Amino acid sequence: MYLLDTSVWIESFRSGDPLDLAGTLGVDEIVTCLPVIQEVLQGFRDERVFRLAREALFSFPIVESPLSAGVFEQAVELYRTARRVGRQVRSSVDCLIAVCALRHNLEVLHVDRDYESLASVSALKERRI
Repeated sequence: MYLLDTSVWIESFRSGDPLDLAGTLGVDEIVTCLPVIQEVLQGFRDERVFRLAREALFSFPIVESPLSAGVFEQAVELYRTARRVGRQVRSSVDCLIAVCALRHNLEVLHVDRDYESLASVSALKERRI
């Protein structure tokens, strides 16, 4: 199972073929989480496209919904661990997404350097695509 980071969705929507990933992944192998949905949807300006994207994103299984305090605490610890060993994490939201993946043994597919840093200090499975 795969948790697609916001960066993958953005690249996919920019290419004009949102499920270009379907050639590589089965749609039934994709899950999401609320931080990804928030980041993706807040970027749409066109209301019609926003509604279509919203419907599409909410059609995927959502892990860690609602987000518990434990998810946030783990995200804080992941961020602090990376910082302690000199790894820079630019987005605290990426820490939330990584924890959602860790808690469900998911691989994060991304186009974002934060996940490589987070994987270096945790059991996070990640793949740059």
